[in-house]
Amino acid sequence: MDHEQVPVLDALAAYHRQRQLPFSPPGHKQGRGADPRVRELLGDAVFRGDLLAMNGLDDRTSSQHVLQRAQDLMADAVGAEHTFFSTCGSSLSVKAAMLSVAGPHEELLIGRDAHKSVVSGLVLAGIRPVWVDPQWDPGLHLAHPPAAETYAEAFARHPDARGALVTTPTPYGTCSDLAGIAEVCHRRGVPLVVDEAWGAHLPFHPDLPAWAMDAGADVCVTSVHKMGSGLEQGSVFHLQGDLVDPAALRSREDLLGTTSSSVLLYAALDGWRRQMVQHGRALYDEALALAASVRERVGAIEGLHVHGREDFCGPGRATDLDPLQLIIDVSGLGISGYRAVDALREQGLSLHFGDHRRINAQLTHADDESTADALLAGLRRLAADAGRLPRDRPVEVPGPDGLRLEQVMLPRDAFFGAVEDVGWREAEGRIAAEMITPYPPGIPAALPGERLGREVLRYLRTGVEAGMVLPDATDPGLDTVRVVAAE
Repeated sequence: MDHEQVPVLDALAAYHRQRQLPFSPPGHKQGRGADPRVRELLGDAVFRGDLLAMNGLDDRTSSQHVLQRAQDLMADAVGAEHTFFSTCGSSLSVKAAMLSVAGPHEELLIGRDAHKSVVSGLVLAGIRPVWVDPQWDPGLHLAHPPAAETYAEAFARHPDARGALVTTPTPYGTCSDLAGIAEVCHRRGVPLVVDEAWGAHLPFHPDLPAWAMDAGADVCVTSVHKMGSGLEQGSVFHLQGDLVDPAALRSREDLLGTTSSSVLLYAALDGWRRQMVQHGRALYDEALALAASVRERVGAIEGLHVHGREDFCGPGRATDLDPLQLIIDVSGLGISGYRAVDALREQGLSLHFGDHRRINAQLTHADDESTADALLAGLRRLAADAGRLPRDRPVEVPGPDGLRLEQVMLPRDAFFGAVEDVGWREAEGRIAAEMITPYPPGIPAALPGERLGREVLRYLRTGVEAGMVLPDATDPGLDTVRVVAAE
């Protein structure tokens, strides 16, 4: 295929050349109706690119196949058989993938380190989860992706499971043995779905971890806005093989997705694909070299430790690591990751997330020596000023036995059933009716249908007191917890 082509961008340019005068949504009509104060901040180009996909970007019958040609080019770029664009983020894409594999009351094997969007899919579909435990590092208090052997053991206990879902890379950059998990699934003739939201860049450089399609996955969901050049909510999902019907996958996306897709998001996805095909190798040559240099320089700052393969990879841990995710342990400074993220933001540096002892600074192909220098300067100031920062109460992080809760009800039944709010101390032993998710990175500590334990509740409560954010809890301060109503 000719990857100089950008069907969405070309169609957008053609629309403006034709001087079409819209009598259709969006109501701002190419920005003419937008508040001038908004236009001053966002720019006119945003409004000029915001038009209908049908009878705007393409005609009312979509005879130019603009979107289909763009999706075909994306599939060709990464070696997938089918690609679908989503303008509702990977949170929608992963739900569509799940619903194309399993239906109500059917079992699906899922790593318990899944994102909250996966749990939302369980609630919506009534799928019965079979949780597969991650690999726990007791020294770092960190979960690595589940092993292929653990998926095999879960299938042995649940032979009727319709497939498996794994999250890789994790927000910490750690990667699963995807080839091994795919082999486990395919021996049973069922598909593997990969939530690869953090892996949009993986197909475009051989020194990055293997991406899902190359490892044998059947469906792969990718957030192009996370590590690529897409706009927020720009997502793609890829399909290969014959274990998932492409028509079923498309229909599930249509069921969940918007009928008012953003042409702006389509255009950014289209342009990113061209950029990666033509320049991706060179861009990631530079990004990987920069990451190696930054890792070395951060490691020289007293009190900071950058986690590398020696920490995260090996037997009982992850299989690979994305070096562009800088996971920096700040516990040597005597502060939490929450406190460190806030202090760096006051310097004008916005990091992805912090946890009880670490921060995450992600690098992409957009970074260069100037942004790296700014990050390093900020980290040096953080180290120098750490002694003057307030000390938080330590977060009581339990081990795997304390974190792992028993699933006693379907997530859907617990979420939609009769509920009540109780004090967090009284919630022990009760069944959660909500997700309670430290965010970012968005992995629920408790989810609907799980029986709440004392250690998880104390972890969340002490976390909130130290700066943890729980945006999906009914009470973000966790004075109360929503539970299934007592009979």
